[in-house]
Amino acid sequence: MARIPEQEVERLKREVSVQRLAEARGIKLKRLGADLHGLCPFHDDKTPSLVITPAKNLWHCLGACNMGGTAIDWVMRADGISFRHAVELLRADHLPSHAAPIQPVKVGTVRKLPPPVERDADDRVLLMQVVDYYSDTLKQSPEALKYLSSRGLTSPEMIDRFKLGFANRTLGYRLPAKNRAAGADMRGRLQRLGVIRESGHEHFNGSVVIPVFNSSGEVVEMYGRKITPNLREGTPDHLYLPGAHKGVWNEEALGTSKEIVLCESLIDALSFWNAGIRNVTASYGVNGFTADHRRAFEKHGIERVYIAYDRDEAGDKAAAALAPELMGLGIECFRVQFPKGMDANEYSLKVQPAAKSLAMLLNKAEWLGKGQRPEQRSMEPIVEIEPSAEIEPEPIIEDQPEPATKEQVIEEESILAEIEAQIETQIDSQPEPEIDSQVEAAAVEEEPVPAPAASPAEIENHVLPLAAEPEPVAPQEQTAAPAHTIDVPVEMRGEDIFLTQGDRRYRIRGLNKNMSYDLLKVNVLISGRTPRGESAFHVDTLDLYSARQRGVFTKQASEELGVKEEVFRRDLGRVLLKLEELQDEQIKQALAPKEEAVPISDQDRAEAMELLRDPRLLERIVEDFARCGVVGEETNKLGGYLGVVSRHLDAPLAIIVQSSSAAGKSSLMEAVLAFMPEEQRVQYSAMTGQSLFYMGETDLKHKVLAIVEEEGAHSASYALKLLQSEGVLSIASTGKDPSTGRHTTHQYRVEGPVMIFLTTTAIQLDEELLNRCLVLSVNEEREQTQAIHRVQREAQTLEGLLKRRDRDAILAVHRNAQRLLKPMYVANPYARELTFLDGQTRTRRDHMKYLTLIRSIALLHQWQRPRKTVEHRGRAVEYIEVALSDIAVANRLAHEVLGRSLDELPPQTRRLLLSVDEMVTAECEKQKMERSDYRFSRRDVRAYTGWGDTQLKIHLHRLEELEYLLIHRGGRGQSLVYELMFTRPSDGGKPVLGGLIDVDKLKKE
Repeated sequence: MARIPEQEVERLKREVSVQRLAEARGIKLKRLGADLHGLCPFHDDKTPSLVITPAKNLWHCLGACNMGGTAIDWVMRADGISFRHAVELLRADHLPSHAAPIQPVKVGTVRKLPPPVERDADDRVLLMQVVDYYSDTLKQSPEALKYLSSRGLTSPEMIDRFKLGFANRTLGYRLPAKNRAAGADMRGRLQRLGVIRESGHEHFNGSVVIPVFNSSGEVVEMYGRKITPNLREGTPDHLYLPGAHKGVWNEEALGTSKEIVLCESLIDALSFWNAGIRNVTASYGVNGFTADHRRAFEKHGIERVYIAYDRDEAGDKAAAALAPELMGLGIECFRVQFPKGMDANEYSLKVQPAAKSLAMLLNKAEWLGKGQRPEQRSMEPIVEIEPSAEIEPEPIIEDQPEPATKEQVIEEESILAEIEAQIETQIDSQPEPEIDSQVEAAAVEEEPVPAPAASPAEIENHVLPLAAEPEPVAPQEQTAAPAHTIDVPVEMRGEDIFLTQGDRRYRIRGLNKNMSYDLLKVNVLISGRTPRGESAFHVDTLDLYSARQRGVFTKQASEELGVKEEVFRRDLGRVLLKLEELQDEQIKQALAPKEEAVPISDQDRAEAMELLRDPRLLERIVEDFARCGVVGEETNKLGGYLGVVSRHLDAPLAIIVQSSSAAGKSSLMEAVLAFMPEEQRVQYSAMTGQSLFYMGETDLKHKVLAIVEEEGAHSASYALKLLQSEGVLSIASTGKDPSTGRHTTHQYRVEGPVMIFLTTTAIQLDEELLNRCLVLSVNEEREQTQAIHRVQREAQTLEGLLKRRDRDAILAVHRNAQRLLKPMYVANPYARELTFLDGQTRTRRDHMKYLTLIRSIALLHQWQRPRKTVEHRGRAVEYIEVALSDIAVANRLAHEVLGRSLDELPPQTRRLLLSVDEMVTAECEKQKMERSDYRFSRRDVRAYTGWGDTQLKIHLHRLEELEYLLIHRGGRGQSLVYELMFTRPSDGGKPVLGGLIDVDKLKKE
C-alpha cells in the first residue's frame, strides 16, 4: 500500500478547521474563553460536552463517548470510515452538503467521493476509466513522480501520451461498498477484468501503471511496477493483468518507420522514447515476445529490429533465441551492446546526454546475421505531429544554413569520442558469448567481411532515424553567430504592435500577456484593400503556434480581403518570427534583476553620510525618534532600529513587539519602519499559509518583512520560522500548464536573508517563535502614558504642526542613510573572549541573538570603521571589525531585550507582580504586620493598579500557576484571597541577563 506522506497528514491536521467541520454538521458552537462548546454528535448529548480548541485545532468530548483528536479523527468518527478514506475526503475538501441532525454516528458504508468509473459502462470503457483515474492520481502523487524522476522519465508529454498512472488504493475508496448493489456490480466487473482481486484489494496497489493500447485506442494490457519500499518477501515487483499478454506497446511507431528498437521492459522502452528515440516498443520480459508482436511486425512491414534486451545472461540468451525467428520473417536483426550487467534505463542515466549515448549504441549495434553487415540506409527523421494539427507550410526564410565547418565536425567528433570512451570503460573485458548456432543457420552462408569504420562526419550525417537528431555544437574557438533578424517594419503604440507587409497592415494586441515560450496567443487584425479597391479587414484571437488556428485565420482573412491564402500564410510566418523576437526581449526584460536603487542627490548623500559618520550616531537615532514624536522607549527604539539594520547580515535578527491592546505596539513598529526606505520594507496586515512560498525569488532578500499582528500570520508561522532559520523557502506545487492544460510540477523558491518584524497582544508566545525573536515590551507605566498625552497635545499646537515638516526631513535623512548601508562581512576579534549564560539549552539561540546584535551595531557604524581586505580562495574579501564600544552597547541592550526572553514571566505579568509587591509593602507598613500575614483580594489589586478585571484575571492566574501568589479561602467561605510569596530582589525585580563579560576586562586583556 502506498503510504500517505507524513507532511500531507500534518498539513491536513493543521489547515482543515475542526470548527468548520462541526458547523457544517449543524452543530451550534458557543465561545467560552479560548474554546468553543457544543453538543457532541457522537452520543446522545443533552448538555454541551464537545470542546473545540481553535488555537490547537483539536476537539474533545467531556461526556459519555470521551472521544477526541484532530480533523482526521473527526471525519473518521463522523462518517464511520477508515483513516485513509478520511484523508482522501479532506484532500478533496469534502463537506456535508447540508447540516445533518445531531445524532449518534454509526459506521458508514456509503462513499462520500464520486466513483471514477460508471456502472453502465461496457468493459472497454470501464478499463479506460480506470486508466484515466490512475493517470490523474499519478500527477498528484509526489512519491510516484519522484520514482519516475529517479528513472529519468520526466517528460510531461510522455506521461500524457502513454497515460502513465499510479495505483494507491484510492480507487477502492471511491467505489460504492460491496454491500450495495452498485458496489457489488462494479467490483465484480473490475475483478473479472483483473483490476481488483478476490480479496477486494487493487491488483496494482503501490505500483506505477503503464497501459498498453491497441490500434483502436482500447486498453488491452496493463503493467505495474511496484515502487513501495520494504515489501513482504516474495512480493513481485512486476505485475500484469491476469491471463495471456495482449497487444503491442506503442504500436503506432511501427507504422511510421521500418526500423524498430525492441526492449525487454516498458521502463527501458520509455527511456528510449524520453531520449527522443520514438520508434521503440517492448516485449513482456525476456520470454515475452508474443504472437501479437509477430503479427504487428508483419502487418507494418518491419525490416530491421534492434534488440535492446538487458546485457545479462538471460537477456543475451533471449536475444540469441529471438534473432533467428525474426530473420526467418525477413527482418534484419542487430544486438544493442550495453555494458555488462546494464539495461537501457540504467545506461541512459549513467551516460549523459542520453539522446547521444543511446544513438551511439544503436549505430554500433552488433549485426546478428552472417556475412557482410547491411548498409546503413538514410531515412527521414520521424516528426511527432499532434493528431488535431494541420500541416502548415513553414515561414519562408531566405537565408539557408551553411554547411558544417571543419571546427564543427571536429567538435562533434570529440563529443562522440567521449561517449565511446564512456562505453568502452564500462564494457567488461570478458569474451563475448557466441551467437547460437540457430542464428548461423538462418544467416546467409558467406564469409564475414568487416564493415568499414564510419568517419565522424558520416556518423553525424547518419544518426539512426530512430534517435533524436543531435544538437549542433558551437565551435569552442568561435563566437556564436548573431541570430537572424526578420526584416519587418514595426511600429509600437503603447501595447499595440503594427507590422506592415506590402499593402497589408497587421495590428497585434496581447503580446505582453505571453510570458511563456510555449504560448503565443494574440489578437490579430489585418487591414487592407480588396482587388476592387475597397477597404476591408479581418480580426480574430488565435495562438500562432497552433497550425489549425492559423489555417482557419488565413482562410477567413482570404475571404474577407479577396487575397490568396498563400499570401497570408507567408505573412503570418514572418509575423510569427517577428513576434518571437519581441516576446524573447519581453521575457528577458521581465526576468532581468530589477534595480531598486533610488537616486540620491549629492546634497542628500552628504547629509546622510554626515549622520552615518557622527560619533554620536546611536544618540542621534534616539534623539531623532523623540523629534519625530516617539516619546520614551529608548531601549525599544534602539533595539528595533538595530534589528532592521541587521537585514544586511547573513542571519538577521527577528523582532516581536509585545503589549496589551492599545498600548502602542503598532505605533512603535510604524515609528521604526518609518526610518526605513520604502523599497526595502514589505508590510502586511495578515498572511495566508502559502503566501510566502509564491513571492518572487528575491522579493524579500535583505528586506524587512513586517506583519502588523502575529495572529494575522498564524497560518504562515511555519514558513516564517523556516525563513528565519534557514534563510530560504522552497515548495513544489502541482498545477496546470497554461499552454497545454496538462498537470505539471512547478517549483517556487524565495531567498533570504530577511528581517521579520511582528507585533502581538498574546501573553503566552509560541516557544518556537520566542526562540527566534527578540522580544520588545512596550512600556505600560502610568508615567509613559502621561508623556504620550503631552506629546499628543503638543502636536495640536502651531509648534507641533511645524514639527511635522521637520519630521519629514529627519526621516528622509535616515532613509538615505539606510540606502547607503550595504551588506558586508563583520568580523568580531573579541568573540573568543565573550561569555554568556549556559544553564539552559535555549540560551544556544539567545547567544546567537547576542552575537548578531553586536554585529548589527558594527554594521551600522560601517562608515566609521576602516575597511579591511583579506585574500581567500583567490578572491579579495572586504570586511569591518567589531569595536569594544559595540560590545558595550550590546551588553546594555541585552539586559532588557534578552533578559525578557529568558524571564519566565511575560512583561505585563512581571509589571503586575511588582505593583502587587508595592501594594503589599505599603499596607504592611501601614498596618504594622508581617507580609506573610497580609491577605488581599482581586478587588484590592484592581483598586490599587487601576487595571481592568479581564486583564487582571489573566495575569493573576499566571502568577498563581507559577506560585508567586498563594490562594486562601476568604472569611465568607466562597471568596478567595491571596498571599504574596515574592520578595523583591536588590536589583528591583526587573529581568537582568547575567554572565556577560565586562568591557573593561576586555580592554585590559
